[in-house]
Amino acid sequence: GFSVSVYDVTSWSIYLRWPKISGASSYRVTATAVNTVGHSLLSHFSDVTLKGTLTSLIPNTIYAIQAEAIDKNGLILAETQIMQSTAPDIPVIEQAYSKLSSSITVEWRAVPGATSYLLTAQDGDSFTETVVTNSPGTVTGLKPATLYRITIRSINSGGKSRPSPFRKAKTVLAAPILSVSSLSCDSIAVSWKAVYMAAGFSVSLMRSDGLGRMLKENTTNTSLIFTNLDPGTLYTIKAYAWNVNGIPGDDFTYNQRTSPKTPADVQVAFNSGALRAIVSWMPTEGALTYSVTASSGLLKLKCNTSSASCMVPSLQCSSEYYVSVTAYNDAGSSKPTDAVSLKTIPCAPENVSIEEDEPGHLLVSWSSVNFGHYYVVFVKSDDGLEVHCNTSHTQCHFQSDCGFTYFISVFAYNKAGQSPLGDVFNYTTAPCCPGDIRAAAVSSDTLRVTWAPVRGAEMYTTRARGGSGEVLCKHTAAACTLSALRCDTRYDITVYSFSEARGSNTSCASKSVATAPCSPEIKNISKETLSVISVHWQSNNKEATYIVTARGEAGLWHCTSSGNSCTLINLPCGSAFSVSAIARSPAGQSLPSYSVPLETAPCCPNELILTQVTQSVTNISWSVGMGAQTYVTALESPKGQAKCHTLQNYCLLGCITCGTNYTVSLKAISETGLTSSCTYQGYSSSACCPSGVKLYRLGNNGIRVYWRASDEKINYNTDLHGSKGNFTCTPSSGLSHCDITEIPCGDVYTVVVSPVTDKGPKLTFCPKKIYS
Repeated sequence: GFSVSVYDVTSWSIYLRWPKISGASSYRVTATAVNTVGHSLLSHFSDVTLKGTLTSLIPNTIYAIQAEAIDKNGLILAETQIMQSTAPDIPVIEQAYSKLSSSITVEWRAVPGATSYLLTAQDGDSFTETVVTNSPGTVTGLKPATLYRITIRSINSGGKSRPSPFRKAKTVLAAPILSVSSLSCDSIAVSWKAVYMAAGFSVSLMRSDGLGRMLKENTTNTSLIFTNLDPGTLYTIKAYAWNVNGIPGDDFTYNQRTSPKTPADVQVAFNSGALRAIVSWMPTEGALTYSVTASSGLLKLKCNTSSASCMVPSLQCSSEYYVSVTAYNDAGSSKPTDAVSLKTIPCAPENVSIEEDEPGHLLVSWSSVNFGHYYVVFVKSDDGLEVHCNTSHTQCHFQSDCGFTYFISVFAYNKAGQSPLGDVFNYTTAPCCPGDIRAAAVSSDTLRVTWAPVRGAEMYTTRARGGSGEVLCKHTAAACTLSALRCDTRYDITVYSFSEARGSNTSCASKSVATAPCSPEIKNISKETLSVISVHWQSNNKEATYIVTARGEAGLWHCTSSGNSCTLINLPCGSAFSVSAIARSPAGQSLPSYSVPLETAPCCPNELILTQVTQSVTNISWSVGMGAQTYVTALESPKGQAKCHTLQNYCLLGCITCGTNYTVSLKAISETGLTSSCTYQGYSSSACCPSGVKLYRLGNNGIRVYWRASDEKINYNTDLHGSKGNFTCTPSSGLSHCDITEIPCGDVYTVVVSPVTDKGPKLTFCPKKIYS
């Protein structure tokens, strides 16, 4: 735990310290030069002393230092050893001088073993130190015109030597700090503050490019002005102060450019479309930037550029600007050029009004504009056609058409060009009046009005005035149906066109149109004959032709009259009709009247057939009669009458007398009771059958038949019908018997004697006899 440390070293001394060792009564330190033979130093220190100094050492020498702690008996309690070098020898200053106001340069002879040197400049209680490696060395950070004491120490790894004997040296004067400006394009003004201890000043000026001669001035003042210089040229200015001994101080160098000349040949080109001006000029020597100023009253617009042209934007219309150009560099600005007058384009005309002083004529007017020499009004219709008006006044007249939207722009002009586009106004003329109006009667109280669509119309209003009122119809289409009108009445029809922009065109002409006739009312229908019907109605129209129509399954029948009745002829029998009437006039056709039903009498059957069933019964059949529901047939003769009422189309009539002529009649009766009486050709009943028929055998193969005739004028014939054959016998006229011979024997025969008829089949209803 025993150690020795070095706390200071000089060229001839080493300063040591150690800790206290318990039981030690003294300490012994031995220093032996490592590279020098026979040079060692022994020193003793009491136990009270814990540090010591080894002196009389050799500069720049490495010593082996051994320290021992010794008790009172002389025994070594602890020991330690370190290596330490002494500092180099003390240098000697040969000279010290100042070239700059903030530093002093020192020269000395080199000291063996020194690796660096510590220069110290002391001014009273303040000092400045600088470490350098060799001579000469410079102490910096000093005050100008100040006397300093300069010392130097040598340094190696062991430490620093003692300071050298001092030398006195004074720093030179400080440089004057220049304030330089270019008063004009050919002069530079230089000024500075007073410099401490200065007796005078020297200022020189020359072009930085080396051309021309140098100007130099010595003065005791603190300002100078150099004149007759080149404009826009960079000059180098150097100044220094000297003291009473004439020793110059620090110099100060400053580069200053003279301000540029005023630009020449200023040109202004005005862009009317963008309301801006392009200003150009000849470049000026030494100018770095240019500023263009456009002034109009209190308004100033500026444009800065490094080129020889500049655009001044955002000019106002109808204004006069005075444009000047100033050149700039780091020295200042030139004088502005003489102002160039620039009159801008006129503003867009305001207070534009458009009115239609009369149909077909538009008057466009506006307020006058400053700097406006003349005006052009452009009027473009929505179909693309454009016209214009050129005038020096503040109004223009234009022709216009109905139903057009016109877009109107007013421009003012002067030498600078056209004004900006102002508001584009639009004016819509009243829509055109509808043309080709056609009215067609839909019914007695309804008119269908159509017209050709017209320009500008967004909606149409149709007005019908007549009778005792007015009917309106509004529609977007070119058609309208007017209803709730009075029939057989004349109306004045007017179609007005309408647009949102202009409202209705109320100047449209009207057209007189009559509604269709009123519907007639059938009062009664009378039957003149079965096929002739008279129809009567109430006439309630001024001028109309009436058409009566009978409509049924059988077809249509018409009659026409301008009065209040007409006759329907040739109506078919047995048919049901619906009879209606209409009125017709040039205005149209009325609605039909209410229908009245009409039924004609049933038809007589076309065919009637009588067939005698027995001697006293006859069957009558007939074809169906159209419209008939029941029939009544009758056979009448002086001997009596036979009659039948039936729903069928046939009937059996009894109590018929044979050999009698009858009158045949038939009635066809409809469901409602209408009757048609039908007559047919007369009917004769068949002759009477003979009575008292008797049979007699004539041998095995013959038979005689007797009878009693009902009338001597009637002839009879006899028929035999058997399984082996049929046989007929007709006697001579007037005979009442007949023989049939050569008939097969062994058979059963049916024998009938019946009158002989002129036409038709033989009668089969006479009594039969059986013969075996």
